[in-house]
Amino acid sequence: MSQAVDSAGTADGESRRDFLLYATGAVGAVGTALAVWPFIDSMNPAKDVLALATVEVDLSPVAVGQAITVVWRGKPVFVRHRTPEDIEQAKAVDVSTLRDPETDEERTIKPEWLVMVGICTHLGCVPKGQKPSDPKGEWNGWFCVCHGSQYDTAGRIRKGPAPLNLPVPEYAFLDDTTIRIGEEG
Repeated sequence: MSQAVDSAGTADGESRRDFLLYATGAVGAVGTALAVWPFIDSMNPAKDVLALATVEVDLSPVAVGQAITVVWRGKPVFVRHRTPEDIEQAKAVDVSTLRDPETDEERTIKPEWLVMVGICTHLGCVPKGQKPSDPKGEWNGWFCVCHGSQYDTAGRIRKGPAPLNLPVPEYAFLDDTTIRIGEEG
């Protein structure tokens, strides 16, 4: 039996077989992607979870020197209405001496309000310092009793094993007395 040979020297059957293999592979890949997509899409956050992506906080009842804790995305967020002394102390720090160098201005929108996630960056404990009776450490900020990390009045790590400052979430002032924590939709 003789087989037809094209100008490149390959048999017609081989080029058809190659085409069928590639076409079958492409259809199989598209079919797999379509079958797997609902599973992948189910990993996106649900609408009720996205609704909790932001929280609005009324700051009007918070007196100077007072701190409150709000929950955002299941995490404690510390909001402190700082005193002029707190602000002055935070601004007077030589940033080059800090383990995680950030100026006070980089950590606040309005200097009198400090907003940050209240989870120690060492092992995830919640530092003390929100209540007037809590230990605040040497820098009058926050003190993590688990391993002794101390944060200053700007939430920057000053002493102990924590590697980073307390994180500042994305937030915005909606007016003079209301903030929204988290990104808007």
